[in-house]
Order: sequence, then C-alpha cells, then structure tokens
Amino acid sequence: MPLKNYGVLAARAVDRRREGSSDTPHYQIHLTDDAGTHYRAAVNVESQQAPSELLYLADDNFRHPVTELLPPAGSGWTALPSQPGASSLDFIRGNLFDPASMRTLPPDLPGADNDLADLLDHYVQRTIADPTAAVYAFGERWGPESGKADKVFGFRPGNGVHDIHMNQGSSGRFRPDNGVWQDGALLLHLPAEDRWVAVFLAFQSQAWHTDDTTGHPIDTAPPRPRDDEEPLRIMAALVNPLGPAPEAETVTVLNASPAPVNLQGWHLADQNLQTLPLPAGQLPPGTTLTVPAGNGFHLGNRGGTITLLDPNGLKVHGVSYTARQAQREGQTVTF
Repeated sequence: MPLKNYGVLAARAVDRRREGSSDTPHYQIHLTDDAGTHYRAAVNVESQQAPSELLYLADDNFRHPVTELLPPAGSGWTALPSQPGASSLDFIRGNLFDPASMRTLPPDLPGADNDLADLLDHYVQRTIADPTAAVYAFGERWGPESGKADKVFGFRPGNGVHDIHMNQGSSGRFRPDNGVWQDGALLLHLPAEDRWVAVFLAFQSQAWHTDDTTGHPIDTAPPRPRDDEEPLRIMAALVNPLGPAPEAETVTVLNASPAPVNLQGWHLADQNLQTLPLPAGQLPPGTTLTVPAGNGFHLGNRGGTITLLDPNGLKVHGVSYTARQAQREGQTVTF
C-alpha cells in the first residue's frame, strides 16, 4: 500500500535541531505557514536497513517544470495525487536529477561539513535567516495530534511531515510503503537570487527500476546506474521550432558507448507518457541521431520531460526542461 497522506508542505523555516543519538536519527525542521500553523519536518539522515548511510544529491540551481506547479509559498499543507501532471515527485519517472550523481554521506560526525546533517544545516540555516525564502517539504503528513505537544519543538498540536526521501523500490518491512509519484524531497526557493535549491535523499537498499503501478522493485533490472553505464543519452531537443503549429520538434540522441547500438525496440517518452519509437537500425559509436516528434509524442512549450527507454521498457536516461528554456523560438535546448 502506498503512502496514505502524500503531499507537500509550503512554509517558512524558523528553527532546526540535529538528532545524532536516537535509534532513528533525523534532522528536524520547525516551520510555520501564513496562517500561523506550526509543523515539524523530520528528515532521515540514517537508514534502519543496511547500508546505513543515505544517498544524497544537492542541486544548488535546480531547474525543473515542477517548480511552476507548486502551491503558493507559505500556504501550508497540500495533499497531492500520486500521478503525473501535478507537483507530485517521482525520482525515476520525473527526471528530477541523474541517479548516477548521488553520493553517500554518514549521518553525523564530529567536525564541520563532513556529514549529512551538516549539509542539511547549510541550506536550512540559510532559509531561516532569509524571511523571503520558502521551503517545500514533500512527504507524508501526520497530525494534527489533538492535545499533544510536538516532541521536538514543543508547539501544540503536534503536526508535521516525514518520509522526506525516495518512497519506492524498497524491500523487506518497508515494501508496503512503495508507490509511484510519491517521493519526498526538500525544495528551497530563494527569490532574492531567483533560484531553487533541491535536496534529494534515498536509501542504498532501494531499487532504481520499479513497477509503474506498485513502485515495487523490478528484480531482473540492473541497480542504480553509474556515470559511465548509459550507452545512449538524450543530448538536445528542439522544443519550440520556428514557424506556426504543427511544429517540427526533434530530440537528439547520442551513442556514447564504444560499440554500435541496435535501436530496435528503443523508445522516447514525453511527460504524458506518450512514446515514440526510435528508427530501427544501428547507431555507430560516437554519433548522434535526430528524431522528429510524432505518433502523439509532444514537447510542450511550458516545460516538460523526455525519457529514453530501452527495449525492455526500462529507463536509461531522462531529462527535463523549463518554460523559460523553451520560450525562445528556434533555440535548441541542450542537456
């Protein structure tokens, strides 16, 4: 069964606390919304399932169309449907980042700038100091807990969000929490700098190819990819061609491997899950192929995603582009 109360909290950070001695250490954030409601965001910094160190990726200049779908800053809790097309997150299908770029960090060590709590503190302390900064915490809601004070910050009633990490591909006792389009994350908006910061967390025990309905691991699929393992990559897209509709949109694919790749059975998919087969034939090493859109496959000018699927239907590479990147007519977006 997937998460029961998935959504996003839009609020402002006012305090934080590190936990290094508990059985399940978290980095705790105290937030308030514009209505004066208090919340606690409990961010895992260590896994209960070996290996204990979490995978993380911090993007200091996050650009993705999801930022244009979020509820207003400070608006509090918003329940989200676990499906594409809303501001729901999916680490695999949403093309939020390259999984091969994730690294591990210990939860809490003596010294500065050497653990996951330090990394979170770097960003959260900045949002606390900036009254214009907005925090978006994706995960599962708990509370309000009538008559009960929050166990960390003491406000009443207890209220908050947890599971601020990948919520699919789990096994063992965490398998019942699996689902698609229900991943957790922290997105931080810094209006004064006109940029977003994103922090993504996952457990090393989680699989990176999951069933499109259940979010359970696909046992026959390979593990999380490394930087050098993708034979084909999406290099560019002409999203907003010159001229009136229907536009001649294209996607350019590169064979980065040292050997030819047989394109039989390979597909592209847009954000609406419409697929486009690649032309059958061999793509020599080091060469590119420009594929015209069609067959229902469409690249919208308001931002979108493009995913490359192998003959088994597994994601090999994925990219995203924003409305700002697509606004210049005739400009090719590169990835």
